[in-house]
Amino acid sequence: MNSLFAALKKEKKLSHHIYENPLISRYASQEMSQLWSAQKKHSTWRRLWVALAESQHEMGLPVTAEQVESLRATIDDIDFDLAAKYEKELRHDVMAHVHTYGDRCPDSMAIIHLGATSCFVTDNSELVMIRESLERVRARLVSVIDHLAKFAHEYRGLPCLGFTHLQPAQPTTVGKRATLWCYDLILDLEEVEHRLEKLRFRGVKGTTGTQATFLQLFQGDHAKVDELDRRVTEKMGFIDRYAVTGQTYSRKVDAQVLSALSGIGQSAHKAGNDVRILQSRKELEEPFEKNQIGSSAMAYKRNPMRSERMCSLARFAISLTANAEDTAATQWMERTLDDSANRRLSLPQSFLAIDAVLILYRNIVDGMVVYPKVIEKHLNEELPFMATEEFLMAGVEAGGDRQELHELIRVHSQAAGAEVKVRGGQNDLIERLQKDPAFKDCDLNSALDARKYIGRAPEQVDAFIAEIIEPVRQRYQSDLAQGAEDLKV
Repeated sequence: MNSLFAALKKEKKLSHHIYENPLISRYASQEMSQLWSAQKKHSTWRRLWVALAESQHEMGLPVTAEQVESLRATIDDIDFDLAAKYEKELRHDVMAHVHTYGDRCPDSMAIIHLGATSCFVTDNSELVMIRESLERVRARLVSVIDHLAKFAHEYRGLPCLGFTHLQPAQPTTVGKRATLWCYDLILDLEEVEHRLEKLRFRGVKGTTGTQATFLQLFQGDHAKVDELDRRVTEKMGFIDRYAVTGQTYSRKVDAQVLSALSGIGQSAHKAGNDVRILQSRKELEEPFEKNQIGSSAMAYKRNPMRSERMCSLARFAISLTANAEDTAATQWMERTLDDSANRRLSLPQSFLAIDAVLILYRNIVDGMVVYPKVIEKHLNEELPFMATEEFLMAGVEAGGDRQELHELIRVHSQAAGAEVKVRGGQNDLIERLQKDPAFKDCDLNSALDARKYIGRAPEQVDAFIAEIIEPVRQRYQSDLAQGAEDLKV
């Protein structure tokens, strides 16, 4: 087996013989995968080293312009094989890349990482990648919101059964129900916007956050240390820095970010569950392609595969929040390394999972099929029960006693319910009431117009789109132009 493994490795045919992360191979976008790639990570490290060296040169430290330019010219030219050799020898990933960078720029080797600790590149690069990933998530979120709002508008006035306790309840509309899904995402968008607004840079903080080495470099000049911190922060595209840190930025930041991603997962899972339930009732369906197979055994089946997958990935993203919270809670003093291996998994996989969830969500919304006749059939089966208050008022208007009529309706309703549930028949409440002398002068059929029972649902949809959705559309016009991404599988 070992010889086979070696041969496959030599021929670069190893991919089918080792585990691959399904988030990358099956679900998430190439764009999000690249944002958390080794190339992105380590080229960002180099950008940080350039920003540090450039700032130190500008402030009079013994760093030459030529050294800075040498580093800048080779930011993306990374010899990963050499870095792996160095790390195996040194058992330190940052120093492995310092040496790899130095081998490529020997004249600059002496000033790479000057005064810094490992977290200068690891933490700051992660904050860069978190910011860019949140921006990508925001764009996808806005796109789903926009298309869900279009769906809500299209079906704003289509009456359907409401459900409480998963039991038939007062009617709503298909569009109004979609606004509930959409509003959850609006709340998620607000949280993502907040996290982006509050995300800061770790900056140049030193070994335990005291900036002692930089104070030494600047011969005790506190103002210059602060200026160095500010310059590097600005060069990396951040407005502000965290006021204080240990060696690392507070891991509460990770917990807060993953909580925002978890929120999106929660919203998608709730909508996905609703779609799965409604598809089981044949009231609507997620997209189903011409050659798609629903079941390997039952050829007729049209399973809600996309909604199920969305729920599955959403649940995974939700679970990672606890991981980040535990990590934040168990940090020791100024830093401990037991967060490192953990965060290499939880941070990228949270973003990859939510990226996949939003791709699926947009795909589902774009291809959703509504079946008004089935919705009407189900509504009519329950509507006589829903209309009993109307029947009561009609009877009173015809001269009847309210209390006596209430009892008659109760008795007839129980009998109609037994006809449906015990004997498997049709809801015959109307026929029973029409035969009752107490209701002989009442027009009961007029009470069976479902539109009488949907309240302000259509108007609520209109107000929601005008007051909540349109401002989002205006803020993020550029994001609305992106097309839906095809599913990989």
